[in-house]
Amino acid sequence: MNQSAPDLESPVIRLIDDDVDTRRQTQAILHEAGYQVVCHGSAGEALLAGLGSAPGCIVTEIQMSGPSGLELQDRIASEPDPLPVVFLAWGATVHETLRAMKAGASDFLFKPVDGAALLSAVRKALAQDMARRRARRRLAALQTRYSRLSPRERQVLAMVVDGSLNKQISASLGAAERTIKVHRQHVMQKMEAGSLAELVRVATQLDVAR
Repeated sequence: MNQSAPDLESPVIRLIDDDVDTRRQTQAILHEAGYQVVCHGSAGEALLAGLGSAPGCIVTEIQMSGPSGLELQDRIASEPDPLPVVFLAWGATVHETLRAMKAGASDFLFKPVDGAALLSAVRKALAQDMARRRARRRLAALQTRYSRLSPRERQVLAMVVDGSLNKQISASLGAAERTIKVHRQHVMQKMEAGSLAELVRVATQLDVAR
């Protein structure tokens, strides 16, 4: 299934389940819907093979021999692009369910899995993954722009965001007001901000403070 956004790869569903029958049934449902599916019989097998960097999500049984689905969730949480996790279970304790959801699980489905519910959960997880990747790319672009600022321009940016006027920045930094105006213009240009409000939003995303 191709995403509508041209800058994103087609999503991959990583299906991890040690129950062969359930894995085949779940894979069939996902294939029927047009998804690319990579199957593994255990969390350990999935980790050894590598989950890859392609967008998508993980659909996994919570209780498996070897590393559990919860342990897999903990492991991928430290990855640069952690994938959303949809848990499947024949039965799970309240503790397991709460732990999964508190750790950010996208959804939790009980077996036997209903096809419509599974596809709904996968669509939700894929939307989350896409949104997170776009946010990360946006932040990376802002960080690149910020890296182009000189040390003095960064000082000016922080003070502008703090609400200081040019004359106040001038007095604080011991520079002529016209020089501060030039620095401010350079900041706006390098950060690609069309207005003060936009500059403040950008600085907030970057957590720029004095």
